[in-house]
Amino acid sequence: MNAPAWLTARPVAHRALHDAARGIVENTPAAVDAAIARDYAIEVDIQLAADGEVMVFHDDTLDRLTTATGPVGALAAAALKAVAFRDTSDRMMTLPELLTRVAGRVPLVIEMKSRFDGDDALVVRAAGILADYAGPAALMSFDPDLVAAALRLAPDIPRGFTMERRYDDPEWDFLAPGTKFAWGNLLHVPRTRPDFLAHYVKDLPSPAVALARRSLGLPLLTWTVRTAEDRAVAARHADQIIFEGFLP
Repeated sequence: MNAPAWLTARPVAHRALHDAARGIVENTPAAVDAAIARDYAIEVDIQLAADGEVMVFHDDTLDRLTTATGPVGALAAAALKAVAFRDTSDRMMTLPELLTRVAGRVPLVIEMKSRFDGDDALVVRAAGILADYAGPAALMSFDPDLVAAALRLAPDIPRGFTMERRYDDPEWDFLAPGTKFAWGNLLHVPRTRPDFLAHYVKDLPSPAVALARRSLGLPLLTWTVRTAEDRAVAARHADQIIFEGFLP
């Protein structure tokens, strides 16, 4: 396994240290700067623009956070960078811009968003960019295919599987019951060989995760920790938190 000590050494700010009430929007430069100022590790989300550039943004569409609408993947990077957020003057970053901004000062935990269609282009591009980055960074995804691609394309970059235990939220209705069972019980591990796990805090404890921690030594991050109850669960069952809405 390839899980470095920095992965769990400090709390991880979910989508960086955002605070909409102060005009600091998730996954933006201001949120990144706020996390660095408090020495937190940073979790961000990446996905591809229409021209193949890697953008730092969570949602599939622009509707929730910006003044534009429609799929992120329908626009090229230059067009996405011109889109205004509703609550900040910041603009969307590319992955290279994020790496330049962080410059190795705190660890990055980078979630690769997936359309679950077998396309590994995001991993190809992200791995190429991270190959020249000297700072601490890890890749993770909800999609076992992307984790397997990271193993193949960038075996030296720590890789994680982002997961739930039951996948019972309606957003997972596209998954067959057998797939939910396989993912929730880590049956893909021989193929993906993750270095760490990132598990939904509301679904802990998980027997499969407990076994993976015990038998494979996989560190466990847990998301998204927001409440005192979440923190208590994380303290019992995880090695570090991915948090938002408070300062650990």
